[in-house]
Amino acid sequence: MLCFRHTLNHPRPSKLLIALCCALSCLSVRRLEANEKPNIVLILADDMGVGDVKCFGKDLSRAETPHIDRLAREGMMFTDAHAPVAHCIPTRVAIMTGRYKFRFQGPKKFGPWGFLYPQFPPNHLTLAEILGQSGYYSGYIGKWHLGLEMATTDRQPQGPGNVDFTQPIRQGPNDRGFDESFILPGSLDMYPYVFARNQKWQGKVTAQKGWSAFNRVGPAEKDFEDYKVLDTFSTEAEKFIAAQSKTESPFFLFVALTAPHTPTSPSPKFRGKSKLGLYGDFLMETDDCVGRVLRALRETGADQNTLVLFTSDHGAANYAGNIAKATYAQHKSMEKLGHHSNGRFRGHKFSAYEGGTRVPLVARWPGKTPASSECKQIVGLNDLLATVADVTDTKIYSDAAPDSFSFGNLLLTPHAKPNREFMICRSSNAFTIRQGDWKLCLCPGSGCGGTWGNEPKRMGAWKKAVEQWGRSPTKNEIRKPVFCQLFNLRSDPEERHDLSSKFPDKINELGALLDKVIASGRSTPGPRLKNDRTFSPIQDVPRFVFSSN
Repeated sequence: MLCFRHTLNHPRPSKLLIALCCALSCLSVRRLEANEKPNIVLILADDMGVGDVKCFGKDLSRAETPHIDRLAREGMMFTDAHAPVAHCIPTRVAIMTGRYKFRFQGPKKFGPWGFLYPQFPPNHLTLAEILGQSGYYSGYIGKWHLGLEMATTDRQPQGPGNVDFTQPIRQGPNDRGFDESFILPGSLDMYPYVFARNQKWQGKVTAQKGWSAFNRVGPAEKDFEDYKVLDTFSTEAEKFIAAQSKTESPFFLFVALTAPHTPTSPSPKFRGKSKLGLYGDFLMETDDCVGRVLRALRETGADQNTLVLFTSDHGAANYAGNIAKATYAQHKSMEKLGHHSNGRFRGHKFSAYEGGTRVPLVARWPGKTPASSECKQIVGLNDLLATVADVTDTKIYSDAAPDSFSFGNLLLTPHAKPNREFMICRSSNAFTIRQGDWKLCLCPGSGCGGTWGNEPKRMGAWKKAVEQWGRSPTKNEIRKPVFCQLFNLRSDPEERHDLSSKFPDKINELGALLDKVIASGRSTPGPRLKNDRTFSPIQDVPRFVFSSN
C-alpha cells in the first residue's frame, strides 16, 4: 500500500491526496478494509488509578466497574501498562504522536488552563492521520487539552478576557487528522467551560462559573453544568458509532473522558448509588460511559469487528475522594474505607513512583484477543500509535513516532516476546527508567512538589540527600546512590526498599541507557533523530543542590 511520509520535516498530505493514493493502491487493500481492518475505539479516563477499576484493584478496591470488568473478561488485561508521564498533557501528547513530550519545543507560555496553546507542531504525525492513510474515518469526543489557537478580540495572546467565541478555533482536532470532533478544551475544572463541535464554539459564552475541588471561576457557556458532561460525551459517542456503522469505511473513535478527575461531580442519576460514597458514584458513572459505548457497538452490530481499548492518562490524584473540595492526602481517608485508588502501588499523580504512571489497560478484539487473558509485559501508552498502525497494516516511516513500539503481537498472544524492552517515564520533575525488573528514579523522594500529599516532597528530599553527601555535589556526582533510587519491582512492587547503594553499577547502566535514548531522539530502532530542544535530566535537579560549586 502507498503511504505518506508525513513527519516532523514533511508537510501534512491533504485528505484528497490520501483518497487518491488509496484508490490507486492494489485491490487487496479494499479486501483488507472490508474483511480484516477493525474499527478502533480508544477510551481514555482521566486520573483513574489501577485500584479505581475493580478487576485490577481486586481486594484493595471498592470500585463498582462492571462494564470495564466485563471488557476485561471478554478481552485482555495489561497489568504492567504505563503512562509516559505522571500527569495529563505530556501523556496525551505522547499518545497522539508516539513521541515523548520532552522532545518537543515548549509551547507559547500564554493561555491559562484550557486557554493553552497547541502542545506540538502542526506538521507532526498523529494517531488519526496514521489511520487516515488506511481509509479510517476518525472522531474525537471529550477532553482535548492539547492546546488550541483561538481568535481574540484584541490580537493579543488568548486568555480568559479576550477570546472571541463567535469565531472558529484553529489548530484543533480537525486540523490534526480527525474528521469529526466534539471537545472540551481542557479538564472539567479548567475554564473555559464550553464545548466546541468541529472547532466551532457551541452556545453563548456569557457566564462565569466554577466547580468543586479548586473552584476555578472563568468563562462558561450560559447553560453549561459540570454534572452533565459525561452524559453529553456518551451521547455523542453513541451518535458517532450509529452513524459510522452504516458506512463501509472502518472508523476510529477516541473518547477522552473527564472523569474521575475533579470536580467529583456525578450526575443525579448516580449520586448515592455506590457503596463507596461520592467518589464511588463518580467511578460508577465513568464506568457507565464505557458501558454505553459497548452497548452502542453491540446494537449497531459493530462490536465483533471492533478493537476496544480502555485506559487512563496516569495514576489517581491523592487530593480526590468523597470530599468534593481538593483535600490534602485525601487518599488516606479513602484507604480507611478499603479503597486504594492506585492499588498496591506507592505514590499518586505527579509522582515518580509506580502509582503515578501505572495505569489500567484493557483490550477487547473479538476473534483475535483471547478472552479473560492477562499480559504481564511492559507497555506504554505512547505505544498506542504504533499498535494501531500495526493492526491496520499502515506503515510508519522511520522518522515518525520515535518512542512508540507496537504491542499488536501481545494482543494476540499475551506471552509473546514484546517489542518494548524498557520504558522511560517522568514525574513532574524527574525521569525514571525501567528495564526488566529494575527501575531507576533519578531523584531522591517522590520527584514532585508533594503539594497534595506525595511523599517525600521533592525539595526536602534533595536537601536531605545533600546533607547526607556532606557537601554540594558536582554534576558528575549527581547519579551517586544518595541522589537516586533503585528498585526491583519483582521482589518489591511497592517500592519500599531502595537498592541504589547495593547496586551502583545498575544505576550507571540504566542511566547510560536513558542518556542514549534522549540523545538519539528516539527509543525505537532507526537512524538518529534531532530533538526539538536540548533537554537533560540535570535540568530536573533544584538549583540549590549545586549552589556552592
